[in-house]
Amino acid sequence: MSNLITPELVTLDKDLGTERASVIRFLAEQVAAQGRSTEVDGLYADALAREEKTSTGVPGGIAIPHCRSKAVTEATLAMARLSPPVDFGAKDGPADLVFFIAAPDGADQEHLKLLSKLARSLIKKDFNASLRAARTPADVVVLVNGALGIGDAGAAATAGAGAHAAGSAGPAGSAGSASEARSREAAETLGTSPAGTDTTGPAVDPERSTTTKARRLVAVTACPTGIAHTYMAADSLVAAAQERGIDLQVETQGSSGATPLDPAVIAAADAVIFAVDVDVRDKHRFAGLPVISAPVKRGIDEPGEMVDEAVAAAGNPNARRVAGTAGGDEQADDDGGRDSIGSTLKRALLTGVSYMIPFVAGGGLLIALGFLLGGYLITETADVVVLENSLANLPEGGLGTYLGAVAYKIGQLSLGFLVPALAGYIAYALADRPGIAPGFVAGAVAGFMDAGFLGGIVGGLLAGYIALMIGRLSVPRWLRSLMPVVIIPLVASIVASGLMFLVLGGPIAALTAGLNGWLSGLTGTAAVGLGLILGLMMAVDLGGPVNKVAYSFAVAGLSAGSLDNPAPLQIMAAVMAAGMVPPLAMALATLLDRRRFTVAERENGKAAWLLGAAFISEGAIPFAAADPLRVIPASLLGSAVTGAIVMGTGVTSQAPHGGIFVFFAIGNVAMFIIAILVGTVISALAVIALKRYATSKKDAPVAEPVAA
Repeated sequence: MSNLITPELVTLDKDLGTERASVIRFLAEQVAAQGRSTEVDGLYADALAREEKTSTGVPGGIAIPHCRSKAVTEATLAMARLSPPVDFGAKDGPADLVFFIAAPDGADQEHLKLLSKLARSLIKKDFNASLRAARTPADVVVLVNGALGIGDAGAAATAGAGAHAAGSAGPAGSAGSASEARSREAAETLGTSPAGTDTTGPAVDPERSTTTKARRLVAVTACPTGIAHTYMAADSLVAAAQERGIDLQVETQGSSGATPLDPAVIAAADAVIFAVDVDVRDKHRFAGLPVISAPVKRGIDEPGEMVDEAVAAAGNPNARRVAGTAGGDEQADDDGGRDSIGSTLKRALLTGVSYMIPFVAGGGLLIALGFLLGGYLITETADVVVLENSLANLPEGGLGTYLGAVAYKIGQLSLGFLVPALAGYIAYALADRPGIAPGFVAGAVAGFMDAGFLGGIVGGLLAGYIALMIGRLSVPRWLRSLMPVVIIPLVASIVASGLMFLVLGGPIAALTAGLNGWLSGLTGTAAVGLGLILGLMMAVDLGGPVNKVAYSFAVAGLSAGSLDNPAPLQIMAAVMAAGMVPPLAMALATLLDRRRFTVAERENGKAAWLLGAAFISEGAIPFAAADPLRVIPASLLGSAVTGAIVMGTGVTSQAPHGGIFVFFAIGNVAMFIIAILVGTVISALAVIALKRYATSKKDAPVAEPVAA
């Protein structure tokens, strides 16, 4: 295994300016200069993009900018001791010790474990004191390798002792003290005392420990990269719990793998802490436990407060809880309040749509392929062709007709899951796994009654809330194991589907039929107006709730579209074309006026070409997040124009996804492309104009990077 850090990657007591970006750029240049990165700009852009998600400053004057990057050829550490310090977003002030962790996209587990181990060492005061007192880059390398366990432990102790002697007024030759300090640190981490020494961890408050000593907590920590913050938060929480005399066990869901907590430990816990920036894997394991949830950085900055809040929640019968069959519902807010009904509904609808899309995308593309191979009349003959023919007995029209019929039929069956999947996963979002079966059944009933997309939403919400309420009932212990697999699915299916059959299905079906009739009659100005509205919806939140509503509205009617009823196909084309515009426009803008965009945005612009072409509106999100007041209005303008052109010229799409790559499923593909190009140019020019003329002092053009 090659060295993660070398003296050439260490810079001591250097003035790197006052901005964190300049520090990150310098360290990226150091990595590239040692042949560990193929380019400076790509590595710098990836690190800066990670920094913009969550600042990497942590208490104690430390910063750990880090990233995974395709530009990195081997896992690397670069370190700078700054003079003066630079603000990296820590609450206690700027950082003078900066470790840059650069990991390849395919970093092996051993390297990732070492990088994680370093991150955990950086919250230890003695280790940081040694780094601040180190005289040479070689001393820093010895200290780091000692912390990682890959260097000479004796040399590390000597370097640490020398560093302490140089930085303090204590007696020389304090190697024993440094060694004891490291032993104490290890003991604190393990919760034990080193042989021959007193326990030197933080003093326990006797009064507080008396009231909380019976509390047992569990925690999960996770961050997007899974290299540094995940493990630092875990150690900070453990240390804060030990200070309070509380038993806390943590599951780190990081890049170097995760060892799940023992189910017995979870069962014995009084509360759980989620210090995460991403979804918790297998969250259902913690169902019913009082929960404190916050970003992973709070686990580093305020571990004591989170532990105290968890202890308080454990004794509060009204505390928010992790969703699941054990009862309760876990909310996303950090102040302990409950989510609003609107937030709960939005989360459920988005979950349903996200799980529905794969059925629709795959099914729609297969139907389009069926038309390409077998012609549009395949809709009338597909069943007969598939059932009565085979590869050895081809129908009239030959192999193309047979394969077209097979593709069409598979796609049709896939699209048949649209409403049940939507309803099933809406219910899942509300009631966890016990809600899936009632939701699917209610969705199937909605499809049977021709209640369509609207019926699926109503059925899913009914099934989810009914399953949730049943799951909250207090039942005897012997019945609990039957609740999630028998009682809840049975009762919720009967009630939700019964209401759909007896009360709600008919009116919703009538409303759906009326809506489809109105859409089929749209022509001229009315069609253009609808296209404009759909374009605005696709661009206003770039993959968010409004965007998903417009998309779901389009795909829900796709199966009803035909040569005789082209309106649903036109709506699908308008939605797809308008959704392609924002990322394509941002990509074009970064080419036309590079100086108005950061290095990270320019790199994102390269990826946005492909994302936009494939109809992934989220490709514009990095631009909108950094500059919403300019990017979103510009995107709205171009997408609205594109949607109006598509509807006004009668462009159709039989595919629900794929962008330009499903050109064979687009009717009047030339006008489809023209509409996208017009909208892209309009949005690109608009965002450039806004960046040039609607500016503030902090919006000065970005200087071109200097090559390393």
